[in-house]
Amino acid sequence: MLRVFLDFHRSTLAMKCEGLSDQDLRSRSMPPSTLTLLGLVRHMAEVERTWFRRVIDAEDVPLVWSSEGDFQAAYDASSSTRSEAFAAWEAEVAKAREIEAGAESLDVMGHQPRWGEDVSLRFVMLHMIHEYARHNGHADFLREGVDGTVGA
Repeated sequence: MLRVFLDFHRSTLAMKCEGLSDQDLRSRSMPPSTLTLLGLVRHMAEVERTWFRRVIDAEDVPLVWSSEGDFQAAYDASSSTRSEAFAAWEAEVAKAREIEAGAESLDVMGHQPRWGEDVSLRFVMLHMIHEYARHNGHADFLREGVDGTVGA
């Protein structure tokens, strides 16, 4: 059930970006905010990478867009393209699915160094659903601002 809900939210983010040009995907609907659909895709690549690869799998990999561990750096998609952002996001989603599918159980533990706490794969899956749901709400408004499209 967790996998189904997480994949639903991943698909929703992709759907919110369908049919848009790179320029549309970089559009800010509510300046001065710099948030864009492409920025959300890049941010979610970082989030997938962090929670599944760095926390659950304990891989020593840096963030994609920030060597300082700054998640906000991914939001700056001013020079990004759909192909660049989606390639990174899709690769991280594929790796996350591989880690989750290969886990012995949802009770597998990883360490979240920012919090100084151990967390279970179950917690990570729930956190990811929450993260996508929140950002898909942002994506709703961003897409509406680009071309008036609303709904899931």
